[in-house]
Amino acid sequence: MRLSFPYMGPTIVYKKLFELLGHDVVMPPKPNKEIIDLGVKYSPEFACFPFKVITGIYLKLMEKNVNTLVTSGGHGPCRAGYYGEVHKKILKDLGYDVEIIVIDSPHDDYKYFYDIVKRLKGDSSWFKVAKVIKTIYDLTRALDEIEKKIEVLRAYSDSGKINRIWMDAQQDFYQIKSAAEVKEIKNKYLNKLEKFKTSIPPENERYRIGIIGEIYVVLEQSINNQIEEKVNRFGFEVERSQYLTDWVRDNALPFTGKDLEEIEAKGEEFIEIEIGGHARGNIGHAIDFKEKGFDGIIHLKPFGCLPELVSQSVMDDLSEKYEIPVLTISIDEQTADANVLTRVEAFLDMIKEKDYREVM
Repeated sequence: MRLSFPYMGPTIVYKKLFELLGHDVVMPPKPNKEIIDLGVKYSPEFACFPFKVITGIYLKLMEKNVNTLVTSGGHGPCRAGYYGEVHKKILKDLGYDVEIIVIDSPHDDYKYFYDIVKRLKGDSSWFKVAKVIKTIYDLTRALDEIEKKIEVLRAYSDSGKINRIWMDAQQDFYQIKSAAEVKEIKNKYLNKLEKFKTSIPPENERYRIGIIGEIYVVLEQSINNQIEEKVNRFGFEVERSQYLTDWVRDNALPFTGKDLEEIEAKGEEFIEIEIGGHARGNIGHAIDFKEKGFDGIIHLKPFGCLPELVSQSVMDDLSEKYEIPVLTISIDEQTADANVLTRVEAFLDMIKEKDYREVM
């Protein structure tokens, strides 16, 4: 197959997965103004922002003769479950003949999941598929492990040097072909980051922010205005509610998902029923961040996302009960970088000035 996929977070993982399975992989373009404008033009007016971004990415990929698009499905009432069918109709109406393969969680339908894996494995043996899955899962974990350290160290060190290490690491990971190579590269860059640990101040002088929200705007920095770097710039550590490893473990691997169930159980205090997307999980993560001693929460909400609109509606009650400040930022094609920076700076200044830890 000559295939591609939406650009979201560590795209290297998706590229290496399909590449190692023997497919002709076309890298999707990174979201920018041109792609977003294109997606807005050809998407339904009230579609959520991630849908519009992905529409733009697909349309740019059509210029590269891609015949198959692989994407993930949605969960519960969230409209992400309809993305594949609606995108297929949009592309067909524009004259493009392309197949869209939607990978849903095995927890929803094991037979469907097996059939999709069988289709994507191509001519590869099941033994090779197992080796590839092991390599890709190790790659995903390695990327997340390095990034988590960067989200701490960048708050206290030269961000330019830290970002360069992160970029170099990703470039090296593009060359991997085995789990052994993943381990070697991971250790190489963890050792490089180790020398920056001396810049971390004592525990009582550190501030930490948890970032929650819909998975696309949380993972994809090109559309969330590099929110993590902005927070780091003001001397605050960052941790996200979602990393790709967590998503894979909770949704794509059989007989897993217990961690997510525990988080969602915490969210039931404010959202009693399953409304789809990451709504209840985000409430649970906010409470979990508070229990871990975090100093504030930034909630990223794509415009038009109904589950996150519900999440936002209970954030004030959560903030008051658990005495943790929450900043909600709505992300769409009109979101200005300067506006996000100003709001983030004011929010972090308020946390330092009031210092909520004094009342814990």
